[in-house]
Amino acid sequence: MSVYEKLKSLDITLAPPAAPVAAYVMWVRTGNLVFISGHIAKKPDGSVWAGQLGKDIETAEGQQAARAIAIDLMGTLQEACGGDLNNVKRIVKVMSLVNSTPDYTDQHLVTNGCSELLGEVFGDAGKHARSAFGVAQIPRGACVEIELIAEVV
Repeated sequence: MSVYEKLKSLDITLAPPAAPVAAYVMWVRTGNLVFISGHIAKKPDGSVWAGQLGKDIETAEGQQAARAIAIDLMGTLQEACGGDLNNVKRIVKVMSLVNSTPDYTDQHLVTNGCSELLGEVFGDAGKHARSAFGVAQIPRGACVEIELIAEVV
């Protein structure tokens, strides 16, 4: 099943990337690598998915937020690939920042919301190295921020 058939079967529509809100670009390509800037969690209505894991948000909701970020990341990756996700050879690395209380320790489980969707969409090419960190705050109060590195053809 192609990437686009898989997205369709999951009822996922990719949106074009949002414009940056500070002094950076959404993605940079060097050689065969694409580095995608951190994307914060947004709810379906486009509002920031704000809150702190271990205080306002449970792990399952954090996973949903991370999954929503994966969809946004794929939209940006599609633009970086000239409009065709079939040009993705491999998702290389995901780095996740989870807005969490000092005693919350399930950042890795939150990040699974992103990692599992990438694996589902890209198959073996979606399996990636990963880091997941707990942080005191994320811009705009978002609960999760994730960046991605991909190898493309």
